[in-house]
Amino acid sequence: MDVKVNFPCYSPAFEVNGLDKLKGKGEVMLLAVTGGIATGKSTVSRILEELGAPLIDFDLLARQVVEPGKPAWKAIMDYFGKEVIQEDGRIDRKRLSEVVFQDVEKRKKLEGITHPRIFEEFDRQVKEIASKDPDAIIQAGIPLLIELDLQPRFDQVLVVYAPQETQIDRLMKRDRISREAAKNILKAQMPIDEKLRLADFVIHNEGSLEETRKQVEAVWQELKKMRKKNTEARSQEPGARSQESE
Repeated sequence: MDVKVNFPCYSPAFEVNGLDKLKGKGEVMLLAVTGGIATGKSTVSRILEELGAPLIDFDLLARQVVEPGKPAWKAIMDYFGKEVIQEDGRIDRKRLSEVVFQDVEKRKKLEGITHPRIFEEFDRQVKEIASKDPDAIIQAGIPLLIELDLQPRFDQVLVVYAPQETQIDRLMKRDRISREAAKNILKAQMPIDEKLRLADFVIHNEGSLEETRKQVEAVWQELKKMRKKNTEARSQEPGARSQESE
């Protein structure tokens, strides 16, 4: 997928060649955390946060950029009308989803309004974190990472996996829906097994919390080793040595 075509005004920060600029001269490490619905992505991200990886949650960014009064909120109201605005002024996300689900052009228009601003806010937060901790390992929670072909923009990709039956059972309990409804939701998404082939790390999250934590801790240790190796390699570069001698 050509992201620039699908997302008008696509942020140049997500260009592969511009990745070092996004990451604060390549010093921080960007870890994309993704998976399927009901695989337990938030659980894994929470453990990573406890270990020291700040989280930038794209679901949260998507809500923040359309808060009342913000440019995206105004653009949505101007294009879609007040029918998608609730009495309290907030976007009626359910109603808006119904509208764009039925109309591809309107969906593209919505993406053109929201996605560039989401990417810009992500860029801003990465730079803010990098300015305080140049060696940070920053996790980005992006449910649709692979569907949008954004994985090349990150140093490492972690996929949170659970078997389909586990996903169905969790969906039924979480959303109080029937098995058939849960299966239909999964059918509309990219199969989790297809995401595994693009993963650098996989967390199998169908067991106990303790089992998941052990896997995440092991991944964290690997990430820290990789970051240390990269830092040492950069320190040996001619430019780095000349700056140290000044």
